[in-house]
Amino acid sequence: MDDERDASGPGGLPADGHVHSEWSWDATLGSMEETCRRAVEIGLPAVAFTEHLDLTPFRAGFLVGTRPDLVHDGVLTAPPFDVEGFRAAVERCRGLFPGLRVLAGVEVGQPHLHRAALRAILSSGGFDRVIGSLHCLPDGDVAAEPWELYPRRRADDVVREYLAEIPRVVDGCDEFEVLGHVDYPLRSWPTELGPFEPRRFEDEFRQALRAVAAGDRALELNTRLPLDPLLLQWFREEGGRRVTFGSDAHEPAAVGAGLADAAATAWAHGLRPGRRPEAPWQVGAHQHAAG
Repeated sequence: MDDERDASGPGGLPADGHVHSEWSWDATLGSMEETCRRAVEIGLPAVAFTEHLDLTPFRAGFLVGTRPDLVHDGVLTAPPFDVEGFRAAVERCRGLFPGLRVLAGVEVGQPHLHRAALRAILSSGGFDRVIGSLHCLPDGDVAAEPWELYPRRRADDVVREYLAEIPRVVDGCDEFEVLGHVDYPLRSWPTELGPFEPRRFEDEFRQALRAVAAGDRALELNTRLPLDPLLLQWFREEGGRRVTFGSDAHEPAAVGAGLADAAATAWAHGLRPGRRPEAPWQVGAHQHAAG
């Protein structure tokens, strides 16, 4: 029997479906065990460790100072993902925190460019969540993140190029179920240009969100930079029916950050939790069973 929830809001925290630990190359402060401990403390029902699977070499920029061991001639190449070590850590945390659902996953950058490698890793089984993210755009003979492109290109052009690539990401790879941070370029939007105005890019955002919806992918409400509710409105208007939530935490203290507000936003747009706390919220979904 479904529990009776107040129609004005979702109640407790949703699952954190996008978290990094020491098994991600850029999470230098990460700790899977401490993240799980923190998740239990704040009342999260589930946490998905979606460690970085980054196969695209890219211009290192400021990362030269934080991971010089991975940089050669100004280009950063991420190390191979230690699948077996990661799985062992997940199993250990499942044993240590039996009341917390601990999911194993990956966040793959540019999945449409690395489909064979992604398939090879996923074929071994044991992954509960796969996030596809667009982190980089072509930049000459390598690639670069938006923060590296903004000083050398018109900011509007960077955003438009990024959003134009989203349909190619979705159409080019079936292996991921969640599209991560569709607003990624906004994290490094140049402050000297003033606040970002999404309405100036409505057509481009709608095209990207329409592709996510048509591809039957869930849109992530990434709280590292809270998603503008207008983008969720456009996603719903373009046929989107599923969302997930993710703090994108790279250290234990950040797990769960912003999820309550994101859940309230999703609820206001007609999305509801399912029976399993780690499942995407959907339009017309059943609420969690009582107990």
